[in-house]
Amino acid sequence: MNRLASPLAEALGSFLLFATVIGSGVMADRLSGGNVAVALLGNTIATGAMLFVLITMFGAISGAHFNPAVTLVMRLRGQISTAAALGHVVAQLVGGILGVWTAHAMFDLPVWQISQHVRTGPGQWLGEGVATFGLLLTILGTVRMRAEAVPTSVALYITAAYWFTSSTSFANPAITVARALSDTFAGIAPASAPGFIAAQLAGALAAHLVADLLFADPATPPKPL
Repeated sequence: MNRLASPLAEALGSFLLFATVIGSGVMADRLSGGNVAVALLGNTIATGAMLFVLITMFGAISGAHFNPAVTLVMRLRGQISTAAALGHVVAQLVGGILGVWTAHAMFDLPVWQISQHVRTGPGQWLGEGVATFGLLLTILGTVRMRAEAVPTSVALYITAAYWFTSSTSFANPAITVARALSDTFAGIAPASAPGFIAAQLAGALAAHLVADLLFADPATPPKPL
């Protein structure tokens, strides 16, 4: 495989995923008549659907991380080299930010924005930690137990996590940075981003440790129930 295929897949996947998060948020906000629950539902469905498509399409090329927290855990587990991991993270950030700016342009909004949407406090930080913990555990567990179900599992998990976490489940440091550049429904104020990112990394590392306790070595078949 061409060595550029993996970072290109991460960049394109992040571009489409982040454009979906922002664009569907704008569309949902415009069409919901001020009903935040309806707007969040529209944002949720679009994001979950796009995740399924992107993971199915790019999973065999790059692993379909689209998320530095996922890339970090895969590096810690020896699934990716340091150089490749750094390339993934750069691609995720660049592709994702371009996706946000493209979403703004599609909806005739100023391309350059800084979010004013404050999201902070222990409850939201805990929500982000739980969201990212659950996402990584979903990925690691499904890869181990039923690899072909990863696109479905991740899409369904994020769909659920939008609603059961207080933070609406960013669960991704790159999208947190990108959303700070969007003063739309899905944005986050730059001052709120560090707390979210710290919680996301903590949740990812916790899932990495718990997965070692729950799931057998990949070389060992799972025991029958």
